[in-house]
Amino acid sequence: MGKRYTILLLVFMAFGSSFAPDPVFNVGKVTEFPELPTKVSRFYPNPATTVINFEFDKSVDKSYSLLICNFLGKRMTEVRITESKVVINLDDQYYRGLYVYQLRDQSNRIVESGKFQVVK
Repeated sequence: MGKRYTILLLVFMAFGSSFAPDPVFNVGKVTEFPELPTKVSRFYPNPATTVINFEFDKSVDKSYSLLICNFLGKRMTEVRITESKVVINLDDQYYRGLYVYQLRDQSNRIVESGKFQVVK
């Protein structure tokens, strides 16, 4: 009885796992998704140990702020963007784990977000 359920589960996973249309039926139709402009051009190193660097696009407004929270949502650091590069020192408050960064505008709306890892 258990083998039947396992086999049925594998069959459903193999044949019924995708709701995307089969590309064979869409011959000649190319679906392109527009690239969203990114404001954070790169952040490094990832995983980080003592510092993490954020580099921003030239179009980033100086009224934006960078907010870093731990994975539980606790605010760790918030800095105003004044230059195209911001260096965040990962002091003793930053433990090993995942952290989320949010680039926020003047009205506190999230413009861009991402995650990075701290390894100590």
